[in-house]
Order: sequence, then C-alpha cells, then structure tokens
Amino acid sequence: MIMVSDELYASFRETGRDLFLTGAISSHGGNMSVRVGERILITRSGSMLGRLTRADILETGINSCPEDEGCSRELVVHRAIYLATDARAIVHAHTVHTIHRSLISDVITALDSESKAILGDVPVVSAEQTIASPEAAELLSAALAEKKVAVLKTHGPFAKGATLEEAFYHVSCLEASAKILDLADSRR
Repeated sequence: MIMVSDELYASFRETGRDLFLTGAISSHGGNMSVRVGERILITRSGSMLGRLTRADILETGINSCPEDEGCSRELVVHRAIYLATDARAIVHAHTVHTIHRSLISDVITALDSESKAILGDVPVVSAEQTIASPEAAELLSAALAEKKVAVLKTHGPFAKGATLEEAFYHVSCLEASAKILDLADSRR
C-alpha cells in the first residue's frame, strides 16, 4: 500500500480544482493518476475533480487486479500509457476546443509559439469505442510514446508528465492552442 502523502494529495486536489475552474472538465468529468513504482493512484469513478477528497484517490496495481473496483473507467488507458511510456502522471480532460479540433483534423498543428515549442504537432486518434476501451488504450499509449499529449477523437486529450501539474500544463497549453485555431477559423 502507498501512503498518499499530504503533498501528493495536495497535487491531486489542486490539479483537479484547476481542471474544473479552467473549464477543462464538467462537474464529474475527467480523471488523473500518478504512478508510484508498480502501483497507480487514480481518481475514483464519478468523482468531482474540482472537489477531491482523500477517499476519491484509489490505489491499484500497474496490472489488472481486484483493487480495480471503483477506479476511473479510464484505468485501462492509464495502465497502457504507463506501460508504454515514461509517464509518472496522467491527466485526461474534456476540453471543448480541443474536442472540436479532433472532429475536423487528425493532427492539431498549433499557430501559437508556446504550443509549437512545448507540444509540437498533436496527434488525434480514433477508436470505435472511446470510453475505457482497449483499442483507445493501445492507440493513445502508442501516440504518447513520442508525444506529451494526444487526443482521442470526440473524447478529449490525455497528457503525460513527470507530475500532475506538468500533465495539466500540456492539456491547458493544447486547449489554448485549439482556441486560437478556432478563432482563426472564425475569421475566414
């Protein structure tokens, strides 16, 4: 068992609050996790990320196990990403402009300097089943082997980082870029 330190709990709580306050998620949308060795700390299914309590952070193994009950439905995707990449933290959001861009492009190519420098081109992957599917897990983990963030078409970005804050930065940077792209399109 991992003891959720005050510092780690604060990281979950603050990142969840930031996701909600920035509009990156709805009241009960999105999920986050942190890998600690062969264990994963992940938000509970149906939790309100903007109001996380310690009870909303569940522990499970890097491989399927009985402790999975109650974990976010996206656990299958988080596991695949951890097994295929150097990620130590993952944030999944439902950012509106990023989802919009996923409907019209297979790659999100930034116009703004920050996103170009930090993220480069962001891949959009399509899965028949978008929520909690092994297909989505395989596609996203492959994309995140090379990128900091990838988007599941119609469902939103999954970002990796060394910390939850860094993964959130990748999500928020992409959303800002998608807003700029939408504004540029509206002027045509």
